[in-house]
Amino acid sequence: MAVFHFRGKKLSGKLRTPSDKSISHRAVMLGSLNRGKTVVREFLRSEDCLNTLKAFVELGAEIDDREDEIVINGKGKQSLKEPFNVLDLGNSGTSIRLISGILSGQPFYSVLTGDQYLRKRPMDRIAVPLRTMGAQIFGREGGKYPPLTIIGKRKLKGIDYKSPKASAQVKSAVLLAGLFTDEPVSVTEPAKSRDHTERMLRAFGVDVEVDGLTVRLGKNRELERDIEITVPADISSAAFFMVGAAVTPNSEVVLREVIINPTRTGILKVFERMGVDYEVFNVKSSSGEEIADIRVRYSPNIKGIEIGGSDIPTLIDEIPIISLLATQAEGETVIRDAEELRVKESDRIKTTVENLRNIGGDAEELPDGLIVRGKTKLKGGKVFSHGDHRIAMTFTVASLITENPVEIDDVECISTSYPGFFDDLKKVLNE
Repeated sequence: MAVFHFRGKKLSGKLRTPSDKSISHRAVMLGSLNRGKTVVREFLRSEDCLNTLKAFVELGAEIDDREDEIVINGKGKQSLKEPFNVLDLGNSGTSIRLISGILSGQPFYSVLTGDQYLRKRPMDRIAVPLRTMGAQIFGREGGKYPPLTIIGKRKLKGIDYKSPKASAQVKSAVLLAGLFTDEPVSVTEPAKSRDHTERMLRAFGVDVEVDGLTVRLGKNRELERDIEITVPADISSAAFFMVGAAVTPNSEVVLREVIINPTRTGILKVFERMGVDYEVFNVKSSSGEEIADIRVRYSPNIKGIEIGGSDIPTLIDEIPIISLLATQAEGETVIRDAEELRVKESDRIKTTVENLRNIGGDAEELPDGLIVRGKTKLKGGKVFSHGDHRIAMTFTVASLITENPVEIDDVECISTSYPGFFDDLKKVLNE
């Protein structure tokens, strides 16, 4: 049990939070399929991303990890080898789902597993379209849960997939499998999800067409470029310090080189509607993504809002920390259409509501979201993270404004995405 209480301190200064997890994963995956040299700088050295790196080493990719940069000498998308060991992806849902798409196009046997939390996360959402494309995928409860066994084939079938959910992981799994067929491949979503896969495929030379909510692979599906990728800072990690500054008196922080891809900036739209004092500046392009610095100041007059619909895919990972922000707003904040949170590292709807109540918040669980009633004085208390890094970080930040300490049962899980979280918090904490 870790105990935190930072009341009476403020957040100030500049910080570059860890590099983006989504882009770090994809850089290694696509670099391993590339016929050319891929140099990845500012790679996120978190447990999740390191597990992706280890998996591709196990699959025979020629990867030189030089600490300050990762060099992948790719031999093409058919160069992977059958792994001798089970591929352990730890806690990473992105890893297991995207790698499943790639392994569906490999003519060999592989087994993918993860930790106790990953083995409870549903995989049928990717298994269904990948089976339609010709891969054999087996798992617990009819393929619903890991461990997964995949027997791929060198040439898959095309698919015009109508995804029931807006999910970048599902979309990406299908698009990556689509590299291993010359038949038409498209994915249509009910709302636009993160588009990092589409952007990075284009950077490697693959033809990708976007038509509204439909993404199609074009004629050229070969990755054949020498390429350098600098991974920007993760807005999902920056969000904890952004909200911390917004709710803590006299605070002002600048988060540097943060990705501001439009499919990731839902939290900034929430800030604008709630009345958070923030600004985006120093906008520039890096490796096909827009990045910027973001300044956030203490914002005592924020108001509750309704969040739902097409905004949800653009802020799904930020909902726990947005819920903390909502405790300090005037009126109610209602979050709907976020049932996807039920199958994250934890049931984030349930764990967010229960833990807000544990520290004195006024929150109510909905089937697809939650209601947070604002202007509550948070007392502090015991928090149970359920091994979920975003829950642990959210309630560490809560201790900036609680009257009494916050006790969290497990903070080691934070290392899955943000191993230097407490060091960075110390950098910007001031009396």
